[in-house]
Amino acid sequence: MRIVLSQLNSGTDPARNLKTAQVEIEAAAQAGARLLVLPEAFSCRFGVPLGPVAEPVDGPFATELGRLAEEAGLTVVAGAFSPGGGGRVRNTLLARGAGVHEHYDKIHLYDAFGFAESDTVEPGTRPVVLDVDGVGVGLATCYDVRFPGLFQTLADAGAQVVVVAASWGAGVGKVEQWDLLTRARALDSTSFVLACGQAAPPGETGPAPTGVGHSRVVSPLGEVVAGLGAEPGRLVVDLDLQEVTRARASLPVLLNRRF
Repeated sequence: MRIVLSQLNSGTDPARNLKTAQVEIEAAAQAGARLLVLPEAFSCRFGVPLGPVAEPVDGPFATELGRLAEEAGLTVVAGAFSPGGGGRVRNTLLARGAGVHEHYDKIHLYDAFGFAESDTVEPGTRPVVLDVDGVGVGLATCYDVRFPGLFQTLADAGAQVVVVAASWGAGVGKVEQWDLLTRARALDSTSFVLACGQAAPPGETGPAPTGVGHSRVVSPLGEVVAGLGAEPGRLVVDLDLQEVTRARASLPVLLNRRF
């Protein structure tokens, strides 16, 4: 299964970000990929009011993203925002293309390190696993990566691969935590982890989390198969799904659990 992670800096104009999506979708299709992952907050970066850019999961942004993905014949996962209750939005991953029409609302909200995502975002409740060419692909967003139970739940539901789309906050030790957590979650679930974040911003953007880069593909045994630095870039990786089968046979943590 060939996958592509596109690490980039999205802006605040969803229409311009869709043009970026078209470029990335075309490049992924030309590379022969079956799955393209774009970061969290791809439709609009953090740091601006989210209500005005939130759209229904079948709104104009999602519809156009789906059209581009269907025309290219691959599945795209991209971060966006959809309307929530009480004046809040939902931090949503859209999954579209190649027969996939799904979305995931971020379950664990980033109320940490002095930031309160729950002030403006309503949490989701439903874990999601996609079927991409017969491969189970789970969805997770940023802060979700700190919660191993979600990743094991996704594996129980058939995930062999888990996407983590992120807009990771910068700070002392944060890149090291990102490295540790993405590798640990792969080991917890004996699944490939496709961790795609926003690139580090070119300048100061304020207190909202933007990105640190360091997107990576992690094997079911916690090895970083391929990775990027802080700058924008693109990873093209072939996943051998038999590695999942072998890892779960040799390290059966999912079967050995007691809690």
